[in-house]
Formats: sequence, structure tokens, C-alpha cells
Amino acid sequence: MAAGIPGPVENGDDKGGLRAALGGLTTRGRSFLAAGVAATACAYVLGQGDLLRVGLLLAVLPLICVTVLHRTRYQVSGSRRLSPSRVPVGSEARVHLRMDNVSRLPTGLLMLQDSVPYVLGPRPRFVLDRIEAGGVREVSYRVRSDLRGRYPLGPLQLRLSDPFGMCELTRSFSDYDTLVVIPRTVPLPPLRLTGEASGYGDGRQRSLALAGEDDIIPRGYRHGDDLRRVHWRSTARHGELMVRREEQPQRARCTVLLDTRRIAYQDAGPDSAFEWAVSGAASALVHMLERGFAVRLLTDDGNAVPDGSADGFAGSTQESADSAGLMMDSLAVVDHSDGGGLSRAHDVLRGTNEGLLVAFFGDLDEEQAAVAARMRQRSRGAVAFVLDSDDWAHGRATASHPPGADRLRLLREAGWTVVPVPPGTGLPRLWLQAGLQRSDAHPTAAGPTAGFPGGRA
Repeated sequence: MAAGIPGPVENGDDKGGLRAALGGLTTRGRSFLAAGVAATACAYVLGQGDLLRVGLLLAVLPLICVTVLHRTRYQVSGSRRLSPSRVPVGSEARVHLRMDNVSRLPTGLLMLQDSVPYVLGPRPRFVLDRIEAGGVREVSYRVRSDLRGRYPLGPLQLRLSDPFGMCELTRSFSDYDTLVVIPRTVPLPPLRLTGEASGYGDGRQRSLALAGEDDIIPRGYRHGDDLRRVHWRSTARHGELMVRREEQPQRARCTVLLDTRRIAYQDAGPDSAFEWAVSGAASALVHMLERGFAVRLLTDDGNAVPDGSADGFAGSTQESADSAGLMMDSLAVVDHSDGGGLSRAHDVLRGTNEGLLVAFFGDLDEEQAAVAARMRQRSRGAVAFVLDSDDWAHGRATASHPPGADRLRLLREAGWTVVPVPPGTGLPRLWLQAGLQRSDAHPTAAGPTAGFPGGRA
């Protein structure tokens, strides 16, 4: 953010600027002006010359201060820098302000004030001493929020004051900056995951190239290669044995589904079930990206992030860092949807061949549980973290046969790994629990490392 402040007013608007300067009279200046007018009137009525001189002095002094401040031509530029510009809930960011006097004249006393939303803390104010010509002054302050969101910072304001405190004028920069407060994330155990359909992560599965021989990229012959895979055309071209590389790696995919339906959550606030689900989705996204998965965020209304890539997923390349930031920015401002169903999300999932599906559900009625059960058909593995909003609203979990147990059973029968989320339980513990459930339900010859998320931590 950078802008120039040409003093109280531009030359082309002297009348309007002078009226604004008169409006900037402080209580002291107004008191002096009123006392001077009253003394002058009394001196005229009583014929007192000395009182008249005193009255004129009291009345003229604030007017002189207004005129001098109005005619002052400061050239000041300001900049703001956030460090960092994206912070998790509960973490602090530092805002650095820099003021440059780009004129040939020194400034007087400057009072600097930045505008911040109340959730970030009190409005910061600074008093800057005289800035010499070409001089620089730097100040900083901290902001912190317990609520995720996008918060504008600015405009930056300068208050100019005369030495007697008779008049104050406020001038504002026009630029804003934005602080993004993203959901808090927690590290998750590195477990073996079902759905790893590629050479990334712990699993290694590959798919045959289906585009034909012309699309096969040959490589040099290695000891032990099958001679039937020799690509003679490339061998003749390169002058050495070349073999067909008939397998191409495909990146493992993961979709993180976040249920934002308003009717699925009863409570609100930083410790609510909905905020837990948002934080859980953010933690899962970060964890899966670190594992090398191609990840996307999907909400119940069918909106997917990112939506501009070729396959709709964010991989582990440099571009994926921007996509990860985009997903976290989306979670920073995600709110309840007015929709009552999961059908749009089901339509998105039905149109693609999914790898791993990690879902965070609120309350599910019988109809929505059936829709969620059908989502499992296109996924190699699926795990659902289900929050009971009534339990979260009262701060306790139901002891036996909780409401909706039949719907959870429906999900399990469809192949979901279902983990109920008691109030206040951390996601890492539930992540491990999901792995144990999946390992017990689907033992394989591969041992305890098979299944989602299963295996060893």
C-alpha cells in the first residue's frame, strides 16, 4: 500500500479545504474562538480597549492555526506490510507501517492510526515525531483473531495537528490490505492409506498406457528387461536397445468433503461442531498434500476447489502450493449453506473415478444417509467423521445407542469407515481410530499396513 498525502488540501479546492480545516477545530480551539468572540462583544459594549485586544487575540489564534495547517504541504507516502498475510486461528500476525517524507520540508507532529476490525484487537495509534526531509519512520503492531475469515486492514490515517493543539486534520490513504485467518490445523499420523493408485505415498500402483504404441515413451535397456519389450523403431533411431515403458504413474487422488448444511449443525462459535469440521477438513487437506496426494476440497453444494486444473485436483508440484492456499482461503470464509441435501456433492463424485474420500458430516437424516452411502461406489476407500450436533450443543456424548445409529450402520454397510466424533475429541485420535477400524474390517495378506488409514503410525 502506497499513496501520497499532499497535506490537508489540494490547491484546486481551497474553499472546501478551508471549511474542512475549520471543522477540524479541537475543543480547545473552539473554546478559544468562543471566548474571543464573547470578549470582543463585551469590549465593544463596555468600551474597554484592553478587553478588545484580548478578545481579538483569543479569536485570531485558532484561526491562524487553521490557516497555517491548511496551507501546509506535506508530501508523505505510506506502506503497509503483513507478516505473514495468512495465519491460523489464534496465531498472531505483525503489521509493519512505514512513513516516508518525500517532500523538501520537514513535517510536524504526526499521529498515525490504522483501521482494523474489532475482532483483531484495538485500533492501533502512534505518535510520530518530526520527520526530516527524505526521512523514514517505521512502526509495527500485532493482530490476532480467534475467528477465521478475511479481514481488511485500512485505510491508514494521518492526523495533522498544530503546535498549540487548536486544530486537527485527518487524511486517509486509499489502499487496503487483507489478512486471511485460516482454520487451525493439527498434524495427523502418517498411516497407510487405501486409494493410493500411483507411485506417490506409501503405495505403488500403476496403470497401463492406453493411448497406443505411438504414445509410449521408450527408455534404455536395463539388465533383466524382457526382450519382448524391445522397441525396435526407437532402437534403430538411437543406436542402442530401447524398451517400451508401458506403465505410467498416476497420482493418488483424495477428495475431502465438508458438509456445511445449516440444518446439520445446531450450535455456533469457535468451539462448535461446525468449526471442528472445518478445522478437520483443513487438517486432512494439509496431511494428504504432504503425503503426495492430488487433493481437492468439495462441499455439499457441489463447489470444488480447485476447479481450474485439468482434473480438478491439486497435486504436489509448485502449482499445488497455490491451489493449497486457495483451498485454505476457501475454508477461511466457508459458511453454512442453505441447502438441505448432499445430492449436488454426490453428482460431482459420481462423474469422476475417485481415489480416497474423506468426509466430515453433520447430522444425517435417513435420506441424506442413503445419498452419502451411494458416494462410496466411486471411491477406492472412504472414511466419514460424523458429528452429532445435539451432543456438541450440550457438550456431552450419548452413552448408548445414540440417535442416528441406524444411519451410521447404513454407511458402514455401504463400505464407509465411520467414526463418530464426540465433543472435544482431537482429530489425530480419531484418525488412528479410523485406521484401526479399517484394518480390523478388511484384513489382507499385506499385513497390518493395509486399509484406510490402517497400519503403523
